[in-house]
Amino acid sequence: MSMKNNKQSRIELGEKLRKEREKAGLLQAEVAVKAEINVSYYAQIERGEVNLSYDKLHSIAEVLNIKTLRF
Repeated sequence: MSMKNNKQSRIELGEKLRKEREKAGLLQAEVAVKAEINVSYYAQIERGEVNLSYDKLHSIAEVLNIKTLRF
């Protein structure tokens, strides 16, 4: 995967997580606390600025009650 595609994938994932968070009526801080991650790190995830581990993604998905993520 090229660097551009990797960045675009992170941005798309962040957008999907933001939409799910907003649909759930949660603030970034609420998701971060429940997923046991730093609030600023979670904000970076939504902006597509960081690569996150599967474990972090899984924790966030559980908080947002996401059964599957489509990429």
